Order: sequence, then structure tokens, then C-alpha cells
Amino acid sequence: MSIRRRIAVTAAAAVLSLGLAAAPARAATPAETIDRVASQVIDILKDESLEQATRRRRVEDVAYRSFDFDVISKLVLARNWATLSPEQQKRFIEEFKQHLSVTYGKNLDSYANEKVVLLGDREEARGDWSVKTKIARGGGNDDILVDYRLRRPAGTDDWKIIDVTIEGVSLVANFRSQFQEIMANGGADRMLALLAEKNAKGESILPPEKRGGSKPGTATAQP
Repeated sequence: MSIRRRIAVTAAAAVLSLGLAAAPARAATPAETIDRVASQVIDILKDESLEQATRRRRVEDVAYRSFDFDVISKLVLARNWATLSPEQQKRFIEEFKQHLSVTYGKNLDSYANEKVVLLGDREEARGDWSVKTKIARGGGNDDILVDYRLRRPAGTDDWKIIDVTIEGVSLVANFRSQFQEIMANGGADRMLALLAEKNAKGESILPPEKRGGSKPGTATAQP
């Protein structure tokens, strides 16, 4: 091979390698998204060097990146969402985000080396996607079935969680029925005040039997 040809081949290879390096990474699928989130949460829970408060805060950080709280808030309030002012809507999103930590955060402290196993996924209406998983706790009735519903925010390739169904009980449906009752009896101001009050006390607005299915520790390893 002539010197000129070797230079041309080398230059072409360099351009190709630069092009490959600059190419954007492939967007994660819904199943890959859930697998990544679950792995991040479990890695945090397994880290015995972390204090309890630090562990919860890091899990919250993962959840805040992985959930679409704007969409979840609209789904939870359903037709009541449009009755809130823009300021009330913004306040609800922030209070509700914190309230999910209040409701489910304590369950993280009971983590006992459970594993999250992906069982399958499928496309749903509106372009949503569902991912079925189970929390492996020894097999049989001890295992916990958890389904995630994901949606891509407009203009992005990332999948965000918009609902979690634990043993057949939907987070969105659970809170929707609760908020509908509060709104019917006190309106938006009462609902926001009650949320803020519960958050300050570290209490859930949901009754115990509605916090994540019928099995104890159901939300243990969920983000």
C-alpha cells in the first residue's frame, strides 16, 4: 500500500472513530429504565455504610429523576386538576412529591436483600408502556408483584414512571379516591392544607390498608 493510500485509510478511520464517539447513546427501553432504577435503589439499600436519613434521601433522588410528577399529579386529581389555579397546581405537585416520600419512605428501612425481577413488558394505550416485575422474597406467596406504567414526556426519548401498581393496587387510583373525597368536602385549599399538615407530621393521608397492597412490606424495594 502506498504512503498516500495509508494516510487516506488512517484519516478515514479517524473520522469514523470520531463519528462513533460523538453518536448519541441509544435511549433506554421502558424495561431497561425500570431495571436501571431498581438496580440503583437496591445498591443504595445494600450500602450498610449509609445512615438511615442519607439512604432515604438518595432513594428520593432516584425517584425524583425517574417519576413524572407533573403527569402523576394530573392523573391523581383527574377532573379536579383543572379547578386548581396555576399556583395551586404548582403547590400540589411539590406537596404531593414530598407526600409520596412520607407514605412509602419508612418501608425502605425494612429492606432484607430482596431482588427485583423483570417479568415482561408491553405497549399500552396513548403510547404508554407497562413493565411487570416482582420483588423476590423467597418465592411463592412471599413474592410481590409490581407493575410500572411509563410515558415519554413530549420532545424527549426518556421514559418516566407515571404509576405503580403493587399487588393489583394502583398508586394513582388509591390517591385519586382519597383526594376526590377531600376535594368534595373542603375544596383545593383544604386539600393543600391537609397535605402540608400531614407532610409536616410525617403522616400519610392514606389509611394503612391502602399503602401498597395486602402484604406487609409491599413497597420495600420500590423507588
